Amino acid sequence: MGKERQFHHPTKKVKAVVLKIKKNTVVQIHYDLYDADTDKHIETSKSGDPVAFLLGHRNVVIGLEEGLEGKEKGDVLSIDVPPFKGYGSRDENKQQRVPIKHLMVDKKAKLKPGMIVNIQTDQGRRQGTVVKAGKFNVDVDTNHPFAGKNLRFDVEVVDVRAATTEEIDHGHAHGVGGHHH
Repeated sequence: MGKERQFHHPTKKVKAVVLKIKKNTVVQIHYDLYDADTDKHIETSKSGDPVAFLLGHRNVVIGLEEGLEGKEKGDVLSIDVPPFKGYGSRDENKQQRVPIKHLMVDKKAKLKPGMIVNIQTDQGRRQGTVVKAGKFNVDVDTNHPFAGKNLRFDVEVVDVRAATTEEIDHGHAHGVGGHHH
């Protein structure tokens, strides 16, 4: 399961098992995300609760999962994630012109390049990034904003625990930082 640590108690020795991160463990982390090529800071989790996820169920990108396997509570590390283990390569065919009426935005909002918008499609809601906005149409890129990017996650492992049967059945972590039903 994990390595043992000795804890000294005034009257007796106590052994605690340190749980290693592996499939079906719930992991809580804080992270800073960077574009690894430019070292530009993209986002952080440090302004709120740690992010909780069930490892081995594709709740986070595979490169982050692989980089965390075998780690334990208290570990601090950097994990480099190439596009094929992150958000995939960019697909230039995922740019399209969409009538503004299909966007789920405030109709008074001024659309600008770089804005993230929701698009109503026959397959449901999709997210896109505005490339160019006109009076009646908008050119959007439906690639994930991090597609094609080499990423670096600077991670602190806040907690590791065994998942409950319910979490494994549902395929995600429950509780603080995880999914709430």
